Amino acid sequence: MDKKNLTIIFLTTLMAVMGVASIIPAFPSIREHFNLTPTQVTLLIVVFTFPGIFLSPVAGALADKLGRKTILIPSLFLFGIAGLGCFFTNDWKILLALRFFQGLAAAPLGSLNVTLIGDLFDGEKRGEVMGYNVSVLSTGTAIYPFIGGTLALAGWQFPFILPILAIPTALLTIFWLKNPEPKKKQNLKEYLTKTWKIVNQKTVWGLFIINVLVFVVLYGAVLSYLPQLMAERFQASSFQIGSLIGGFSVITAITSSQFKWINRKINPKKQLTISFILYIISMVVLSAANETWQLIIPLATFGMAQGILLPGIQTLLVGFAPLSERAGFMSIYSMVLRLGQTFGPVFIGIFYTLGGVGIAFIGGALVALIMLVVSFLMVKI
Repeated sequence: MDKKNLTIIFLTTLMAVMGVASIIPAFPSIREHFNLTPTQVTLLIVVFTFPGIFLSPVAGALADKLGRKTILIPSLFLFGIAGLGCFFTNDWKILLALRFFQGLAAAPLGSLNVTLIGDLFDGEKRGEVMGYNVSVLSTGTAIYPFIGGTLALAGWQFPFILPILAIPTALLTIFWLKNPEPKKKQNLKEYLTKTWKIVNQKTVWGLFIINVLVFVVLYGAVLSYLPQLMAERFQASSFQIGSLIGGFSVITAITSSQFKWINRKINPKKQLTISFILYIISMVVLSAANETWQLIIPLATFGMAQGILLPGIQTLLVGFAPLSERAGFMSIYSMVLRLGQTFGPVFIGIFYTLGGVGIAFIGGALVALIMLVVSFLMVKI
């Protein structure tokens, strides 16, 4: 395996998850500084993820036509510049606007990293690298809350320093990334027809729906309302919130790093079922937790579910599309992922409004149950 290519893929993955994971622990401080409600502060997630719903398919199509690097490099530069700009503003509306532009830049990152794995690897090696990539992703989501929580002790805006790391990543991409690019030139109609044919399969639709719902649970329940649960019930500091959120990501990283072994021992359909059951258990237990130590087991359970499910879905999906349509197809994966990230906090917020933070996690359990039903009815693998 080319170490430089892998380095770029993994760095891109780390940038893709930085935009949310690093600022979550600062939410209580941001709420206090701007005098916001718990629902209002989640707009920092919503405006960041919303652009990806519309831009991801466009970016994917352009990456198939113009090349992966042509889209990846400018995205990294804009991500770093807009993200750092958040550090320098003290106006809530400007902060949201900068987050929107950072989200525009982040939209292609979460699909191009997976696309590059599909381009560069196949067979068992592809699943192995996909597992490693989710492990890197989870390491990022483990480290960023810890770093963000530590930086937030100095002030709510300090976690927004971190996006500057995207700029050296862009420079390394210019010189290091050596990847195959689509050579066959297609007109737009031919390209869209072929891509739609790949998408319009019952199993693909099922996997896309599951992917939306996974991120409703992650972004809606865990990332948006776990900080609120810890602040309300345990008066936790931003550092404590970041450390605990990082803890479940460590479990995800360990689990996904063993995906090669998991894939050999457990067939893909059983992987899905096991993950959904673990999600349901974790959400129900979190809803009832009234001591800090009672958060450990459900968050570890949630981390295991993520570590099995994410590389499994990505490996299945990337195998559906050939090189010439892969970026466009995987950008649809990114688009539906963004749907879950964007509307997850809003949807789970309805449950929070109805009954508080405990009911918010019951909402997460219901979403996980729907995933189980969708898998049973639609996914044939």
